[in-house]
Amino acid sequence: MQQDLNRAIHCIRDDVRAAHAYPVQSSAGMVKLDVMENPFRLSAELQRQLGERLGAVAINRYPAERTQDLAAALARHAGMPEGCGITLGNGSDELISMLSLATAKPGAKALSPVPSFVMYEISARYQGLEFIGVPLRADFELDGPAMLKAIAEQQPVLIYLAYPNNPTGNLWDADVIEQIIEAAPGLVVMDEAYQPFASADSMPLLQRHPHLLVMRTMSKFGLAGVRIGYLIGRAALIAEVEKLRPPFNIGVLNAEAGLFALEHAEVYAAQAAQLRAQRELVFAALQALPGVQPFPSQGNMILLRVADAAFTFAAMKARGVLIKNSSTAHPALANCLRITIGSAEENQAMLAALKESLP
Repeated sequence: MQQDLNRAIHCIRDDVRAAHAYPVQSSAGMVKLDVMENPFRLSAELQRQLGERLGAVAINRYPAERTQDLAAALARHAGMPEGCGITLGNGSDELISMLSLATAKPGAKALSPVPSFVMYEISARYQGLEFIGVPLRADFELDGPAMLKAIAEQQPVLIYLAYPNNPTGNLWDADVIEQIIEAAPGLVVMDEAYQPFASADSMPLLQRHPHLLVMRTMSKFGLAGVRIGYLIGRAALIAEVEKLRPPFNIGVLNAEAGLFALEHAEVYAAQAAQLRAQRELVFAALQALPGVQPFPSQGNMILLRVADAAFTFAAMKARGVLIKNSSTAHPALANCLRITIGSAEENQAMLAALKESLP
């Protein structure tokens, strides 16, 4: 029996067996500020209305027209330019996998600044793309000359620019981004997962650059549990990516929940405004703490550096507050923690726990 199991396991690729699964922390009973979720639930009345909508959905049928309706609604919501198209993913992760698969020619390379969203590298490697990471500057700004040099030497078919970046939270210099797009020999993906909290976006760039794609998600909009990502670009380009979209990848309940949310976009916009205001209050409070270095953010999280990230993370967890220990993700993130912006009450609990958890 064990011999048969070992044989079966050895059918799995060596690089997969050597890897680790994406970690998801248990958060039962905790103040949960680790994965950039919207802390606000819908009002009781909107919950009732949504429940009635979902109860009427024909879950015995595969998704069809409602997925198309959702795509059209998202295109309107995002202000999709004329001549562009849209495709949907089961979260941004699936879109990243589709892009890796679409560009995975022999010898092809993907490139991204680092540190950034880990799925760019993971997806590229699993699809056979060589991944090139270009370190950010010490202030987490793009190293323009290094990026342009890497592009010229490596000729990547796929470049990811997270805007704002995860985990650093910053918006990069617009002139440097324009230079990168103009120098790119292949696709450039502006990942705008945190667009609801940022002061700028990339949608206008689509009109000037036909090889540019803008990727967004409804997770930060307030529907992390629904798992809907979307990709916008020139219609001919999106049509090629669409060929790789798994059939029926957006469930009927998810599509209906997404449509319902867009019909009440003003509710989610008000929530985003509250989180932006809370972000500034939390940032100011962190600046006042001795031994804490917070970095400016345009997302719904703040990256900060402390004397001992592992100690502080464990001490806060012991006090019932769950955040993200980012210190081992990349050398540039040494002793860094990432804190999601929550409700006013959650943020106060986090700050109290942090004060007691600094070594």
